[in-house]
Parts: sequence; C-alpha cells; structure tokens
Amino acid sequence: MNRIARWQIAIFLAPALLIYASFSAWPLLDTLGLGFFNTDEAGQQHFAGLANYYKLLLDPQWSDGFWNAMGNNVEFFFIHMLVQNPIGLLLAALLSLKGVRFAKSYQTLLFLPTLLSVVIIGFIWQLILSPLWGVAESLLAQVGLAEHFQPWLGEEGSALLTLALISVWQFIGIPMMLIYAALIAIPEEVIEAARVEGASAWRIFWQIRLPLILPTLGLVTILTYVGNFNAFDLIYSVKGALAGPNYSTDILGTYFYRTFFGYQSQIGSPTMGAAVATLMFLVILAGVGVYFFAVQRRLQRHAF
Repeated sequence: MNRIARWQIAIFLAPALLIYASFSAWPLLDTLGLGFFNTDEAGQQHFAGLANYYKLLLDPQWSDGFWNAMGNNVEFFFIHMLVQNPIGLLLAALLSLKGVRFAKSYQTLLFLPTLLSVVIIGFIWQLILSPLWGVAESLLAQVGLAEHFQPWLGEEGSALLTLALISVWQFIGIPMMLIYAALIAIPEEVIEAARVEGASAWRIFWQIRLPLILPTLGLVTILTYVGNFNAFDLIYSVKGALAGPNYSTDILGTYFYRTFFGYQSQIGSPTMGAAVATLMFLVILAGVGVYFFAVQRRLQRHAF
C-alpha cells in the first residue's frame, strides 16, 4: 500500500475517530477516573481511591440501594430472556414458513412498537393501566372481568414484572427479525434433503434449523443483556426517578440517575454517580467478555 493510499484512509477515518473520541471514549475515561474522587463541602474534589466503591458495595447507606437495583436489573433481564426471546424465536419460525399469507404485514406490525419513542410507549401504557383514568378496567368490565383488574403498575409485587412485559412488547421485533434473517439464510437444499429423508417439520426445526441459528441466538442473548443493563427510559417515563413503589422498579440506570442528581433526602454526588456508572460498565463488560470468549466460540463450533 503506497503512502497516498494510507493518507486517504487516514483522512476518511479521521472524522469518525474524532467524533467517537470526543463523545464516547473521552467521557467514558473521564467517568472512570471521577469514581476515584470525593467532593468535600467546599466543592473541591479529592482523591479517595476505592472509598466510593466500598460505600456502594458494603456501606448500608449506599449498598442497600445498589444491591436492590442490581437484583431488580437481573430480574428485568431474565424476564426478557424467558419471555421476549422465546416468543421472538416462535414468531420468526412461523413467519419463515413457506406460504404464510401477509407475512410482511405481520413483520411490520410486530416491529412497529420498536420504532416508537420509549416515552410514548410509557404514556400509552399509563393510559391503559392507570387505575384512575386508564381504559383497562372498563374494557375488562365489558367482558365481565372487572374484578380481575389490579393496579399492576402501583403494586410493589407486580410493578417490575409489568414494566418488563411492556418492554418485551415494545422490543419483541428485534429478536424476531434477527432470528428470521438467520432462518431464511439457511440453504433450502438442506431442508429439502431432510424432507426427502422423511423428517417432519418439527424434527427439521429442532435438529437442523435451530442448531444452525445458535450463533444468532447467542447474539440476541448478548444484545438483550446489554440493552437491559443499560435500561432507563421506560422506568423513568412511567415511574419517575424514584422508581416506586418502595424502589421496587429501581434498576441500575435509575439508581445511577438518582445518585448523580439526588432526590428527596439523598444528596446528589457526581463522584458516587460516576462510581455507579463504572460498576454498570464493568457488569456489562463482564457479560460481553463471557459471551465472546466462552459462549460464541462454542456456538460457532457447534453450528459448523
């Protein structure tokens, strides 16, 4: 490669690298460093080492909220794993069958909620589920099921599950389309050979199609993991920064927001907020690392 070609490559890459360094890399590094400082009453920052992380993990004043948010976030993720991804797989398998009428229309309708703003989604579901002015209770009353209506968003035991299912409804289109693309990419000759051998549609799916899309299922899993441990918008738009009742819907994103800016009796602390953000980053990084260095290689060997 001659010198001119190298300069051309550098010129084309420079704007993207500059934007990435300015708006992603540098703020990330600055946040990681800020977590090692404390702010005194005069507003001066002093190096504190791992003191902020000790508070978050072991000091009850901070750790109770952090571990509650962590536990809720893990539950939020597993609800998506056990509900969203299997339903996405089922829908993709059905839509990839030959002869399905209006398949493209179904794909569009199922993917449409993903394109809507999370704030709009939260407001729509508040209009439906609110016990004061929602339409769910009246709709259930029309079919004789009014006694089954509960303020699911307002009860401590059901609020997180309800929000997770709303999120599943909104984002079901992403795993569906990724898995659908993997299914239709399977060579038709493989499927036809199995049919000639007398394999049923059920056996073809479990023994041929499913093993061949395992890498895609792994990708869907890690995208679900990253998305859920970065979640914030839906919880905030529906429940606010306090993520009530009794912080039952508090996840790492809302806990970070509340820690950084402060609400009610809690005083906002940018340095403690930076420590929370760093722990969120490490949790996501650990999950991605396990996927790439342990899971993905096995899935690729199994598929090929």
